[in-house]
Amino acid sequence: MKVTPEEVIHVAKLAKLNLSESEIIKYSGKLSLILEYMDKLNELDTSDVEPLTHPVSIKPFLREDVPVQSISHEDALKNAPLHDGTFFLVPKVIK
Repeated sequence: MKVTPEEVIHVAKLAKLNLSESEIIKYSGKLSLILEYMDKLNELDTSDVEPLTHPVSIKPFLREDVPVQSISHEDALKNAPLHDGTFFLVPKVIK
């Protein structure tokens, strides 16, 4: 499928891009090559291929969700630059 310079200009306007004449010609050729490759892929018989969500099987890499003892309140506040014994004190950023 051939992508015309007019189609590239139309898409560029939709994307609010300012393309030079050389870029319009360049992208017209590159997009045409991409669509030609997609046409080749469409010629393949995929009727016996089951749809996949990923090309390879993915195993969860997260650890088992097991409750563990958390850091103590005192240890959490120990390295804070400012605290009142209960909360972290931070400068006000909203007026």
